[in-house]
Amino acid sequence: MATKKYTVTLPEELAEEIRSEVGPGAFSAYVTRAIERRRERDRLGELVKWLEDEHGPVAEADLSAVEAERREIERWFEEQDAGSAPHGKAA
Repeated sequence: MATKKYTVTLPEELAEEIRSEVGPGAFSAYVTRAIERRRERDRLGELVKWLEDEHGPVAEADLSAVEAERREIERWFEEQDAGSAPHGKAA
């Protein structure tokens, strides 16, 4: 992907904190990834709004059922990870 240099203004404390965490040369990549994630969230928000406009809001019972299923899947993956730890020890 082609790149172009831009000037942005950031709070100094935040910028220095990020720079110290990511190390030399990784600041731009960190900021790029943060912007990409924000754009993804914005687009998902637009999709949710469109879907709700077309089909109405998701019922609370449906949200609860999906959340319960998500937790069940998460537990299953945790059990798989624990079972694959060396010598049967939990990871």
